[in-house]
Amino acid sequence: MAKELYGLKILVVDDDKDTLELLEWVLKRAGAEVTAVSSAKLAMEALDRDRPTILVSDIAMPEEDGLSLMRRIRALPKERGGRIPAVALTAHSMVQDRLQSLRAGFQSHVPKPVVPEELVEVVTSIVHLRAASED
Repeated sequence: MAKELYGLKILVVDDDKDTLELLEWVLKRAGAEVTAVSSAKLAMEALDRDRPTILVSDIAMPEEDGLSLMRRIRALPKERGGRIPAVALTAHSMVQDRLQSLRAGFQSHVPKPVVPEELVEVVTSIVHLRAASED
């Protein structure tokens, strides 16, 4: 796998330890700097502290799910991460699940189990689209 994500700071959120480790490994292997956290609370802290380029978050998490996390992030001002590009990860891939993710503020929806090449491609595409729209 080439270093498609070189220079990107990616915040990954998933409550499943094995999935979190896999996502971190895949994204680092593609060249990204990765901060991996296991909850929405930790994600908000990391967003404020690390200023990531993109967010990749599971939807189904205990305490606070990824949709709620995304709504809280979208309520933030731009300079605090409110416009960060974001990818939703979920085992639920029905049309209504995808629409729910998009309505919450995610730009894309990747089904679980994650195909590493697909995740890297989606992250790359979203970052390039965001960069092009800001030029």
